[in-house]
Amino acid sequence: MIRSLTGTIDAIGENWLVINVHGIGYAVGCPTLQNHFIEGSTITLHTYLAVRETALDLYGFPEKAELIMFELLLNIPKIGPKSALQILTQATPSLLIESAQKNDGVYLHKLSGLGKKTAENIVQYLHSKLGNLPVTISSPTDHLSAIETDAIDTLVSLGYDIATARETILNLTTEDSTINSLVTQALKQIK
Repeated sequence: MIRSLTGTIDAIGENWLVINVHGIGYAVGCPTLQNHFIEGSTITLHTYLAVRETALDLYGFPEKAELIMFELLLNIPKIGPKSALQILTQATPSLLIESAQKNDGVYLHKLSGLGKKTAENIVQYLHSKLGNLPVTISSPTDHLSAIETDAIDTLVSLGYDIATARETILNLTTEDSTINSLVTQALKQIK
């Protein structure tokens, strides 16, 4: 089992990287949209090796919490490695935990490719595991205020993907932010 890779980023694609480790290029499924990777930089990824009948697929995450959440998602029926990677491309582990703590799948249902039933299954499964989760992911570090949540929802309803909306709003938020000011600033920044 390959549990981590440290090497140089040779190529970056949509949800994958090629990591050169001592002259060998490993293709690794990775949530690249939320992370700002740079070709030529050195990186360490925590990895999961998915063994199938016809392939060996390697998935990697810069943060240990992402790997733990990835492995938790794989325990949910009808969620395989590609679906779990897609979920983590759009939502952080802390967002998933926050949804589970609130027992609310509405936010997750807005993620691309997630149906209502699957979102509810994720929330129910994670909610049942909250007491057993490692401290590194059971304490969300980026709680959203009601204003931030409403601003993100507004951007999503305008057609922006949830990961971009969330990252943009979190970068713009100040103590005196309003929904209108956040959305206006976000629209200027995104375009």
